[in-house]
Amino acid sequence: MFNVLATINWLGVALAFGAYFLLGPLWYLLLFPKLYRAALGRAEEPETAQNPGPLYIVGPAVCALLITITCAILLTAFRIESYANAISFALLVGVGYLFTNTVNIAINPNIPRPFLYGFITGSYHLAGMLAVNLIMVAMK
Repeated sequence: MFNVLATINWLGVALAFGAYFLLGPLWYLLLFPKLYRAALGRAEEPETAQNPGPLYIVGPAVCALLITITCAILLTAFRIESYANAISFALLVGVGYLFTNTVNIAINPNIPRPFLYGFITGSYHLAGMLAVNLIMVAMK
């Protein structure tokens, strides 16, 4: 399976990664900031911008990059070249692994509303997977 590395369009990987990574601020800061804070039990906190430090930027970037590269390898190895198959693959992997794992991680005493958190964050990863796979197929 790893013999496909030479055939991957790395410009496509870079564009797909950029889309996935930039979806994060859009998702959490513009589309769902109140719901996300509520899921974390911080609904009463003001909506002031926080300076969380480099880990909260670099960490998600590294994760998005690894997910994007994994998708590129699997899309190439499985010879997924149509948009319909890219969507099917994204839904299978996105729901089967990313969404369900996010919900599973959220089910712990530190997340006061685990299913809301799982839905918001799992949906982010599902949307990211769809974007990554569609961009990768478009860039073949």
